[in-house]
This record gives sequence, structure tokens and C-alpha cells, in this order.
Amino acid sequence: MKPLNQLTAWQAAAAIERGEATPTAVVQACLERIAERNDEIRAFVACDPELALAGARQAEAMAADAPGGRPLRGIPFAAKDIFDTVDYPTEYGSPIYRGHRPVADAGCVALAKHRGAVLIGKVATGEFATQTPSKTVNPLRVTHTPGGSSSGSGAAVGDYMVPVAFGTQTTGSIVRPAIYCGAVGYKPSFGLIATGGMKPLSPSQDTVGVITRDVADAAFFTMGLHGARDVMSGSVLRPRIGLCLSRQWDYAHPSTIAAIERAADTLEKAGAQVTRFWLPPEFEALEAMQLRLFAFEARQTLAQERLRNENQLSPRLQARLRGGADIGLDEYTGLLQHVAQMRARASTLFADHDVLLYPAADGEAEAGHANSGSPRYGAIWTLLHMPCVSFPLEIGPGGLPLGAQLIGAYGQDNRLLAAARFATSVLGTLPRPVN
Repeated sequence: MKPLNQLTAWQAAAAIERGEATPTAVVQACLERIAERNDEIRAFVACDPELALAGARQAEAMAADAPGGRPLRGIPFAAKDIFDTVDYPTEYGSPIYRGHRPVADAGCVALAKHRGAVLIGKVATGEFATQTPSKTVNPLRVTHTPGGSSSGSGAAVGDYMVPVAFGTQTTGSIVRPAIYCGAVGYKPSFGLIATGGMKPLSPSQDTVGVITRDVADAAFFTMGLHGARDVMSGSVLRPRIGLCLSRQWDYAHPSTIAAIERAADTLEKAGAQVTRFWLPPEFEALEAMQLRLFAFEARQTLAQERLRNENQLSPRLQARLRGGADIGLDEYTGLLQHVAQMRARASTLFADHDVLLYPAADGEAEAGHANSGSPRYGAIWTLLHMPCVSFPLEIGPGGLPLGAQLIGAYGQDNRLLAAARFATSVLGTLPRPVN
């Protein structure tokens, strides 16, 4: 068996169920990896080994068939530091909240614990889950960005510190860092994982999801929050895939476009139906609306910080919040009405497709740490509340992963996850260095 910290979540769960490993042993292996690597990677902003081991012992004492089910028993997980936690400070990536101690766990953290998972610590976030980067570096190449704002989540999973981490996406903050760190990002349908206890940014778009090392893990952990065990029922064996073209492709590096085209050809040869189509212009126009909607809502959710502590906000976030000052209530409500209409029309994109294939990032992770890459490829789909799964396709010319995402219809998460599992099984997994 592989080192315990390198097991995926479902592999660890199976090993625990068979008696080949214990929650304490799995958690201990992850803690040792964190101790070995975190000073360099800076994924975790808070980790207490004694608390984590106490949680593991509590998981061992749980009956696997207890009322409500414990499908996640003994699985270590990390929470992006945008989620409130009782056991750890929650600072939202901002000096304004240094040392802040919430009185309750966020809903998703509480649910994960209830299902038997073990919180192993908090991982870094961009400032209030925006584009101002954290101090985390890319575990595959420390001179490069891990992506954002779920930077700590992507790096912790990509570096084998934990098998799964909660992230959030308001534009592209799960799908991109997952690709940059060689992992899988799953942004569920809006509302599938509750946002209670999460610092809000743009409430009409904020979505809780996970970063894992494979698609099966994303399904296993997310559905396990709701007590489900058989997470891959209703599989799409030969999905109908729409290769969705748009003007956003103009920003994608040629290596990314070539990788997606090769992937589409491979999937078609494996039995999938692949058709190419252009995203209708009215959907492309949503990218600009998404930015306006974000700007208005962020000024409201961060009003306390903007009005009382503006000097402690980064210049980048100050500028973004000022950018929404000209948006009036009439424009905002008009945006909400139009977006609601477009969400209703979005089902037409799936009349002939089970899922859509689309870029997840411009290319490989960018050099340097001042920027975390463009979130543009998530804007339309996050606004439309659609579920997305991003995954690496191949190694790019610079030696780092290139990736794509599959997008599903709202509420069709099982179908999307099944199609993504089919795709990744056909395309294979990238060889991953273990530093």
C-alpha cells in the first residue's frame, strides 16, 4: 500500500473499513507531511497536531453504521480560512481579523465532522477569497503561483498533505488552483454545500466545493457530507460532450487549446460523442455582468471592512471595491433579473450534450507570486450556478500541468461527476512528483 498520506480519500476510507489502517495512522501520516513541507509551501495557516489526533481518536470510536451514517470516518480534511472554525482562528486572509476566534463551525465543517471526517487544520486563502494572493507557493514548482483564491486548498492537496480540502469559488477560485497544483477541483451546483459560516463575498454566486486528487474523491467526499455512499450510480458510460467554443478561448495559450483538442479526440475514440459548438453571444455577455454583480455585492458584504478598516485592505481589493461605487440599486436588480432569465435558458445548452468541455485556466501556473492567474473561465458558469469539475490533461511545455473543466447542467451533479470520471479514466492521470 502507498504511504498513508498519499492515499486518496476513498482509498483511505476503504483501508480503514478493512482494518488495514486506522484514522489515527492516516492523520499522523498527513501531519508528518505537513511538518516536513509546510514551512516551504505555506499551505496551512493553522494546524494543531494534538487537536487533529484527538479528532482521529474520536473517529475511531465512532460506529461506522451509527444513525445518520459515517461515510467519511477517519478522512483528514482541511478548510480554507474563509470558513469559521471553533478549534482554529479564522482570519479570512486579512490582518483585520488576526486572531479572530469564531464561536461555531461553518456548516460544511460541522457536517464533515459529523460524518466522521477529521479537521486537520486551516489552509490559506486570498484576502477575503479575492485575487490578492496568500503566501502559499505552488508545490510542483515553488517559484510559481498555486492559483487563488483557494491557494492553500490546492497546494495542500497537491502536496499530499491532505486528500481533500474545502475551497470556495465566486468566479474561478476552485477550478484554477486545482489545475495549477495538479489536482481535481469540483465546484458543485450552487447551494449543494451550504455557505453558512463562510465569510460572504458575492452571495448570489459564492459556492462551496472541494479540491481532491481524483474525481471519485470529489464525489465521495461531497456526497458523503449528505450521508451518501453509492456516489457513482447513474453513470454516463459514453457521455455526449459539447466542446464549447467562445471568445474566451482567445486568451488561452496555444498549448492549452492543443491539449483540449487532443483530449476531445481521445474521448471520441473511446466512445464519447463529441460535438463542437459556439457559446451563444447572450451567454458570452454574462462575463461582464458577472464582474458588475460581484462589484456591487462585495461592497455590501465587505462594508464593515471598507468603511472602518480600509487602510488594512490591500490596494488591489480597495480598487476593486471602489470599482463598484457607480452601480446603483436599479442596475443591480436589473442584473439579478437578467441573470435569473439566463439561468432558466441555460438548459438549452444541454439539449444535445450531457456536459460541456471548456478551458479551466489560460495555461500552466504563472511564474511569480504577485498574481494568481485569471479566473475568467469560471465566470459564466459560476454565475449560472452550474457544477464544474476541473482536472489536469497533460504536462505543458514548461513542465507544469495543463487542464480543462467539464461543466454540467444545474442540479445534474451526479451526471457531471460520472462523465468526469469517464473522461479521467480514458485520459489517464499525470505522473506526479513526490518531493
